Amino acid sequence: MAAHPAQHPHVVVHSPALDGSRRVTANDENLGVASHLDDVVELLRLADLDRIEVEDEDIVEWQGGGPDDWPGLSEHIER
Repeated sequence: MAAHPAQHPHVVVHSPALDGSRRVTANDENLGVASHLDDVVELLRLADLDRIEVEDEDIVEWQGGGPDDWPGLSEHIER
């Protein structure tokens, strides 16, 4: 039993940067930078990977937090 089905690339949404943006890669190819879950969906669509369900953690590896974690873009600014 494989962790990632052969028909799907290994997609990684990397840990948030200081500004909350997250780099997105597929099979170690840089797809771009996302600032929101919708950006991840769009980056996958542009890479012809739009059949991937971004919130399916068996296909998409979320590092440093899940699909709802965009810490640098919070409305709560701590000083």
